[in-house]
Amino acid sequence: MSAPSVRTEAPARWRDALSREEIAALLEPSDWRSWVSVAVDWGLVFAAMALVAVWPHLPTLPLAIVFALFVIGARQLGLAVLMHEAAHRSLFGDRRVNDLVGSWLCAYPVWSDLFAYRAYHLQHHAKTGTAEDPDLGLVLPFPITAASLRRKVWRDLSGRTGWKFARGAWARTAARARTDAHARRAFVGFATTNLALVALLAVAGHPELYLLWAGAWLTTNTLVTRIRSIAEHALAPEPGDDLNNTRTTLARTWERFLIAPNRVNYHLEHHLLMTVPHYRLPEMHRLLRERGALDGACVETSYWAILRRAASKGTDREPVVERSALRGAPRVFAR
Repeated sequence: MSAPSVRTEAPARWRDALSREEIAALLEPSDWRSWVSVAVDWGLVFAAMALVAVWPHLPTLPLAIVFALFVIGARQLGLAVLMHEAAHRSLFGDRRVNDLVGSWLCAYPVWSDLFAYRAYHLQHHAKTGTAEDPDLGLVLPFPITAASLRRKVWRDLSGRTGWKFARGAWARTAARARTDAHARRAFVGFATTNLALVALLAVAGHPELYLLWAGAWLTTNTLVTRIRSIAEHALAPEPGDDLNNTRTTLARTWERFLIAPNRVNYHLEHHLLMTVPHYRLPEMHRLLRERGALDGACVETSYWAILRRAASKGTDREPVVERSALRGAPRVFAR
């Protein structure tokens, strides 16, 4: 079957814009590209640490530390994104390698558990925007006021949100390790990978740099994770429409570096075909856009625009929100 010609209007179904051969090509995993993504995330983490270690000008060292915290926090999100891909079994072609790398190089270092996350996340895909969506609580509070968003950002950067997450992770893992084999596995994985990171830094002569890893997890990582969750589903227009209950953000280069690692910004395309590897999502977006399949879809041009809308309560930009009688995500109408 040849590729369909470019269309001037949106097809009846987005799948009509892609041939079976094109879908098969989009779904094809490339192990070397996944290894590159893992290596880039960890490489940027160590590069940020090295920058602080060799920074020559003591009075400006705090600036280098802040920069490193933002880089590391974004790469911790990047590792979580790769764990998310492993949860879909699309990070590596071999399932054993997929789960090993997804756990030991991606999930455990950031105190996550691939296997627990997999069941939770697939429920989100199956029930997106409904009352059974486990991520619905990330959607319902919006819009909020600008003051409320500023308070959330301050809680993230001051470590209060991260400390709350740390207590929750401890309760799910270490506190239950004696009685729950799954909790014990997750805590052993977290402890082993983080101790290995400390040991590696100690061999390099700078064990204190681990504080950057822990500090970023408690601060900047929680901020970029919040921005990502707002961008993906908050104030999406139509919960019952595959093209309008999830959002893609056309991230700029600096946004991809500090906010949207590993193509996490292509969330609409991910929901349409959830096992497309992250490095093929831009191509899927291009094909759908050129053929008119994304006309009227929930696609935003910047994270700043999304945050302004999310924090528009009480302003003339506040969208009209029609709450669902079924307790799912609301319908949202632009003012």
